[in-house]
Amino acid sequence: MYICNCNGITEREIRGAVELGCTTLHDLRRDLGVATCCGKCAPDARKVLRTCTRNCATCPSEAFAGGDD
Repeated sequence: MYICNCNGITEREIRGAVELGCTTLHDLRRDLGVATCCGKCAPDARKVLRTCTRNCATCPSEAFAGGDD
């Protein structure tokens, strides 16, 4: 599922960034470009980030309501 439509960033890409060490929205902005245009995706990106950082080892494929990419 797309999280950041402006930059074409998916939930899967955010999960991958978390697995590589991103822990904050600032990290996601720096590494992926999330929330750098309109910013409407910031709450959804934070939700995926929070879900994944709680249990990174088993980061769920459905961290965001809506399912797979």
